Amino acid sequence: MKKFFSICIAALMSVTMFAAETEYLPISVYAADNAETFPDGAKALIENKLTQLLTRNGIAGLDYLGQFLLTVTTTPIDKDVIPGPPVKIAERMEMNLYIVDSYAKTIFSSTSVTVRGIGENETRCYMNAISHMPLQSPQMAKFIAEGKQKIIDYYDHEAENIIKKAQFLARQKSYDEALYWISLIPQQCKSYDTALAAGLDIYQQYLDNQCNINLAAARQAWAAEQNSNGAFAAGEYLANILPDAGCYGEAMELYKEIKTKVLDDWKFEMKKYQDSVDLESQRISAMRDVGVAYGNHQPSKEVNIEFLRGY
Repeated sequence: MKKFFSICIAALMSVTMFAAETEYLPISVYAADNAETFPDGAKALIENKLTQLLTRNGIAGLDYLGQFLLTVTTTPIDKDVIPGPPVKIAERMEMNLYIVDSYAKTIFSSTSVTVRGIGENETRCYMNAISHMPLQSPQMAKFIAEGKQKIIDYYDHEAENIIKKAQFLARQKSYDEALYWISLIPQQCKSYDTALAAGLDIYQQYLDNQCNINLAAARQAWAAEQNSNGAFAAGEYLANILPDAGCYGEAMELYKEIKTKVLDDWKFEMKKYQDSVDLESQRISAMRDVGVAYGNHQPSKEVNIEFLRGY
């Protein structure tokens, strides 16, 4: 078990790294969906630039909106009309970047850069200015590093409560939500190993619960029709049972019973592990995927960054 647990820890540490020098951090990119703030078409470009900013600083964030945001506001400085043909607009603007706790409405780090754009209309001018936002500079690196450390500090302080919350949810059989909360705790957090151990335990409970549900459904399908139709129906449920689930042995017994009666009419095999290390890595990755999937399928929360207007 000690060897197995060590493999699990090493595997999860590897799957939370999306590239050799990229670390997972529970931070989301956000650009306000407001025509008064950004012209049409600019929101996607801004979010792409912010994502690049994270990536260039070794961070892989969330695909959905969470508590911590990397966001930006813009302030026009001056605008000139350049005679044509064609007539063009040149504009300077200040881009104010923030890493914030959107729940507590707290700024973790901030910086600003001045960019200049030119285009045949205001929208193209604006888009051109965004494209010139610098991504690689000591200023940007410091901005990201400060925000990252504040997020890690938050989890250093809150990890114990988050783990307890996840364990409570697991006792209520809300395994997906429990793993969601565990999945948020970054690897750099002091309590990461404790969170990982708790997550593995919850994931085992999740597997066992799914196994029991699918095994019961498979037995019901087979009891209803003990022929090839029933076998195929049962197989739909047995296919969801993984080898390390608690009731896998019982599932194998049902599989053998069905196989004996339907012979070659049933083209199905129970899942088996061939390469223990590789498949354990997949198992640990799947553990985190359960939590991420839960986050991705939650209704989008309304984000309000109006508190930044005063900064």
